[in-house]
Amino acid sequence: MVSAMARLSYSLAMPTRKPKTKKPPKKARKAAAPGGAKLQRWVDLLAALLVRSFPATFEELREDVPAYAVAARSHASLERMFERDKDELKAFGVPIESKETKRDGSPVIGYAIKQSSFYLPFLCAAHDGGRATPRKNDRFGYRASAELTFEPEELAAVAEAATRVRALGDPILAADAESAMRKLAVDLPVDGATAEVTHLIPVARPDAELFETLGSAVARRKVVTFQYHAMSSDRTERRTVEPYGLFFLGSQWYLVGRDQDREAMRNFRVSRMTDAEANARAEHTADYQVPKDFALRTHASSRQAWELGDADAASVTVRFTVRSGAGAAALKLGAPVPGKADHRRFDVRRLENFALWLLSLAGEATPVEPAPLDAAWRKLAQRTLAIYE
Repeated sequence: MVSAMARLSYSLAMPTRKPKTKKPPKKARKAAAPGGAKLQRWVDLLAALLVRSFPATFEELREDVPAYAVAARSHASLERMFERDKDELKAFGVPIESKETKRDGSPVIGYAIKQSSFYLPFLCAAHDGGRATPRKNDRFGYRASAELTFEPEELAAVAEAATRVRALGDPILAADAESAMRKLAVDLPVDGATAEVTHLIPVARPDAELFETLGSAVARRKVVTFQYHAMSSDRTERRTVEPYGLFFLGSQWYLVGRDQDREAMRNFRVSRMTDAEANARAEHTADYQVPKDFALRTHASSRQAWELGDADAASVTVRFTVRSGAGAAALKLGAPVPGKADHRRFDVRRLENFALWLLSLAGEATPVEPAPLDAAWRKLAQRTLAIYE
């Protein structure tokens, strides 16, 4: 479990890249400055809640949060500020609870943070039949924190998982894995639990500069041109695209946007792009508008890796023998086949990726047609078995 404070800290500290713009007038800059004041209120409010063992009312919290004790503002506006701060912290995952309590015999609403829900557990490593237990040496909630002990085999599994993530070829995931391992290494000997992955098929690694160009073009709504190698035709062509967004699916990054030459929305695998350039004219003016009905999250979640590609979609039929929840979920995908409740039909552009997905269902899905899919599925199964012989 990731702690609420960790999520909050990450969000506040994460740098955001913005396009260069003219500096606003001093008056406007002065009006936009109170971001630091809000952060200070949040920190003061968290401290005031965490130091208490019982729910506190807003009136009691005002004594420890200076921003809520401003005499020049009305009580109602200060209470509204507190409610906004509370809701924003809860949106970050901070477990602030509202409870009915009593003051002078009258029911009032109190606010509290259960410390065991807020703090991460202490991390311990087992060794020689024992374990290294951290010392809980203060009274500010840490004594209530749980402990999580890792066996040597578990540490090795964590290190191997991080190695696999780094080997996928996605620079953002690789950076996240590196960051996670550095943080774990503060408390755990993960440096000594490294594992080499010998059976992971390497994925083409997108170029960091290319990502920078595409990301900037998406943010500024600038048309981008690039060389693209189409697998269906095995040719490299220059494409001109209005980029709508970038998404990660099936160990690959994709750019979705409107292809101006084909006058249609297309998905492009980033690892097949080279020589990307964003339109440099009217740098601070958008070249296009993203359709109002387009949502990147919806678009990405409605796609499967086998649906993305340059080839024409092939209709394939699969027979399911459901024995698990994964098989039951897979049976809901695709389109029904009339008269055959255990069959589904899929539109597939990348047979190898679809065969890989079928193989992951461990025998609960068997290709029926076409013959090339059955051949790809059997070949992949044989290659996998050969690894473990």
